Amino acid sequence: MTAYVDRLLLGPGPSNPYPEAVQALGRPVIGHLDPEYLALVAEISDRLRAVFDTANELTLPVSGTGSAGMEACLASLLQPGEKAVVGVNGYFGERLCEVAARGGAEVVRVAAPWGRALDPADLLAAQRTNPDARLLAVVAAETSTGVRNDIAPLAALAETDTLLLVDAVTALGGTELRVDDWKIDACYSASQKCLGAPPGLAPVTLSARAVEVMRSRTVPVRSFYLDLGLLWEYYLAPAPRYHHTASSTMASSLHAGLGVLLAEGKERTWARHAGIGGLLQQELTDRGWGLIADANNRLPQLTATRLPEGLEEAPLRRALLERFGIEVGAGLGEFAGRAWRIGMMGHAARERSVRTLLAAVDELLG
Repeated sequence: MTAYVDRLLLGPGPSNPYPEAVQALGRPVIGHLDPEYLALVAEISDRLRAVFDTANELTLPVSGTGSAGMEACLASLLQPGEKAVVGVNGYFGERLCEVAARGGAEVVRVAAPWGRALDPADLLAAQRTNPDARLLAVVAAETSTGVRNDIAPLAALAETDTLLLVDAVTALGGTELRVDDWKIDACYSASQKCLGAPPGLAPVTLSARAVEVMRSRTVPVRSFYLDLGLLWEYYLAPAPRYHHTASSTMASSLHAGLGVLLAEGKERTWARHAGIGGLLQQELTDRGWGLIADANNRLPQLTATRLPEGLEEAPLRRALLERFGIEVGAGLGEFAGRAWRIGMMGHAARERSVRTLLAAVDELLG
């Protein structure tokens, strides 16, 4: 068995990296306190500010996947016993609840059925009922169902003492996200989806308001590795302090992927994802496949689709991988065994990806 296989990665992530990000993996490894490495991270932070659309000073890549970004934000901002209002309309909203609860927070759930968007009015009403909530957390792009949650109306939280935390793991680089304009206090993502790099880094940004909450804690952050205050001192302080052995290889690749995205332009990248996602979704419906999310709240970069009646999803998905080297994702939760999750993200968000996938499916069903 060998890992040297070529796949077209059209699942919920990872996605195929940009060629420039792959090429960057071959750059020489340098030390984690080398001035060249620290300069590279500083450039990554600048590029992340542009992609997040923020001026936040604390903007950096956390070592780990998107789940590390989630844990870093929750661990750094929540103290045991504090309340967290969490929007839940899919698997990753549930994970926010679990991680917050494991850290000792009191979780206030605001739920919507899987496949439907959260109502911002319900989230804001929950905060008014719990004005002492330290933060309100929501997933911008719910990868389990292909649903886009509306974040902009939650900017009203800036007039309260409750921070706004946004999961942008699948959103960042694929659909509109404006951290400063939408008054987002904490936001995290992942390198392997619409940013066009391999998995391994989790971009995070905190507002000045969130930084003040973190610095005014009365108990230490429960995680040393994911303490954003310590990571700020490592990467961005005038006199960097050693924290952990970070990977210059992964940093080089993310730096390159962000460069491709910014050279294309955020708005053009969003438009490319919208066009390719729309093409896929139209082709699927023309073939009798159902779409889980409604048209008003449907992600273009991640499509959750029901298979036509009579088709077994797992054998078809396995054949797609074994015969054509194309990966798509299985359904989660109530959609397990009945749906696929198809990603068109980053470098893979191209018409050829859609045509290749559909031609392979047509051949298998022929």
